[in-house]
Order: sequence, then C-alpha cells, then structure tokens
Amino acid sequence: MRLLDRYLLRELLVPLGYCLAGFVMLWICLDLFASLRNFRDKLLGAGDIAQYYLVTLPDSLVIMLPVALLLALLYALTTHSRHNELTAIRAAGVSMWRLCLPYLLVGLLASVVMLAINELCEPYTAERADQILMRHRPRPAGAPARNQFRNLAFTNARDGRGWQIGQYNSDTGEMFNPLVISKLPDNSVLQLKADRAARTNEVWTFYGNVNVFKYPAETNAPPVPVLHTNVLAMPSFTETPEQIRSEIKISRFRQSFEARKADIPILEILNYLRLHPHPTGEEGAAWLYTKLYGRLAAPWTCLVVVFIAIPFGAASGRRNVFVGVAGSILICFCYFVLQQIGLTLGSGGHLAPWLAAWFPNLSFSLTGWWLTARLR
Repeated sequence: MRLLDRYLLRELLVPLGYCLAGFVMLWICLDLFASLRNFRDKLLGAGDIAQYYLVTLPDSLVIMLPVALLLALLYALTTHSRHNELTAIRAAGVSMWRLCLPYLLVGLLASVVMLAINELCEPYTAERADQILMRHRPRPAGAPARNQFRNLAFTNARDGRGWQIGQYNSDTGEMFNPLVISKLPDNSVLQLKADRAARTNEVWTFYGNVNVFKYPAETNAPPVPVLHTNVLAMPSFTETPEQIRSEIKISRFRQSFEARKADIPILEILNYLRLHPHPTGEEGAAWLYTKLYGRLAAPWTCLVVVFIAIPFGAASGRRNVFVGVAGSILICFCYFVLQQIGLTLGSGGHLAPWLAAWFPNLSFSLTGWWLTARLR
C-alpha cells in the first residue's frame, strides 16, 4: 500500500470511528430515555439493558453506517481541499480516480459488512430483543413457546401439496395432528392424517393412527380408505424444515405493519420460492421479488454514498464548505426517499421489482461518477 493511500485512509477512518461512536451513543441515550419506564416494568437490570442494546445494535447500524461514512468522507475531503492537499496530489500526477481508490475500497468493504449484518443479524434482532424483555416475566398460562406454532397451514405450490398442522415445533421440525392433502395427476386428492410427524434421515415419517384416504375426481364421490397404520414414511414429501420456517416467517412479514421494508433474508426468500416458483397473484409475486431485489441492493448504499460524497467534498475548497456538506446530505436524503418509494411501487406491482430496487443505486452512482469526472 502506498504512503498516500495509508494517509488518506487514516484521515478517513478516524472521523468514521468518531461518527459511528457518536451515533451509537446518541441512539442509546435517546432510546434509553424513551424506554426506561418499559425496562423498569419488565424488571430488567443493568446487565439485561446492556444486552438488549447489544442485540438491537445491528438493526440501527444498517442506518447509521452509511450516514457516518458520508459525514466522515465529507469531513476528510473538505479538510484536504481546504489545505490544498488535493491540488498538490493531483499536480503530482495522481488522477482523481486513483486518489479516490481508498475511499471506494472503504465503501465496498462497508457494503460487504452491511450485507453480512442484513443477512446474519438484523432479521432476528426483534425476536431476540423480545426474549430479553420478557425473560423476567412469567409466561401466560397456555401460551405457546417461542418455537411453537399452532394451527399452521402452508402450501407447496410446486408439488401441489397442502399442509395443515395442529402444532409445529420450528426448532425440531416435529408436528402434531398433521393433515397433508396432495393433488394427484388424475385430479383425485390424497389425504393423509396422523397424530404426529417428524423428519428423520431426510424423510418425513408419520406416527400413530395414520390414515390415508383418496378422494376421487368426481365431486360427490365418497372418500376411499387406502391405508391405516401406526408408522408411515413418505420420501416423496420433499418439504424441508428450513422451507417450512421460511413459509412461517414470510407469512408473518406479509401480515405485519413493516411489510414494505426489504427485511427478509435472501435465504428465506429463496427457500420460499422453491415451494412457490410462481407466487399467487401479480401483487404477491411483485411483493416477493421486490423483497429479493431490495435485499440484494440495500447493502450497496455505502458504495453509493461514496460516489455521492466525492464530488461535493472534493470541490468544496472553491466555495463555502457547508454548501457541499448541505448539498450532499440533501442528495442522500433524496436517495433514501427514492429508495422507499421504489420499494413501495415495486411491492404494489406498479414497477418492475428489479428496477424498483436498483434504480436509486444506479441513478445516484452514475450521477456521482459523472460529477466526479467533471472535477478539475
């Protein structure tokens, strides 16, 4: 690494660390004042509160990191420009793009970090935070455990099979009172009912009072008993516990207030699409694919921020510093607004999902690239 690169990185990473630390402290203080009464009602101690904020930090970090990177980069560039360092560097034969290479690498690294946070941490913060909040409160009588789901129903559209489950354990994959309805090629229907089911050696096995009935294609024909046994293995049932969990999570997200956000992990969406290669309805397909493309596009906000900040920060030496800072922040605000509008339009089927998710990144990156190329 060249001496120049090390210098530019040091001048960027130091204010970036201060900005991140300041945002985290401000967020914790504001939230603590607002939630202190709730923490007291939940009987949480200091250790519980510290753990709560540690668990919920990824949820806020995906918002704070791009903003902190923007401010740190603006500070570093305006400082260099004010002391004519950028002019001296370019006079030495270093092109503008070569000068910006360390900043672009930091933006790329920050985008990879955001992708990891989005996929591994952020989707599960709400559930983990609820566990901490309720750890000192007794569970209401008769309430299901966190991993227990009652009256669960899901459909495997790929294989034409529907499941109705009285109670499902998402950790072990064990089912109680399962009812599986399969549509056969001759339009007849096969119904399997049992007391319990579990997946062993990649095969669904049904236990206790297992009954199989066949309903002929004729509407009014009575069901025909096919089998009655205590144990029945069904290797043709290809649904996996991971796909069932994806079905549960996506169904809950679609019913929640935050259904417009791109907050479902990519793996969960892909598992769901394996069971539903053609999601029902135009709006259902648009909603799901907008989630997928939005999830892929969201982490690259940090790289877009670099493209936005470079032309405003590097050119601020010829004018008031605050003009560049204010203009760049305004453009970033417009970027986030456009991003949310795009996701909303894509989810409603009014815009192609890939365009709704990627248009803000492409348009603002190209604009920043063009403005940077015009710098003198």
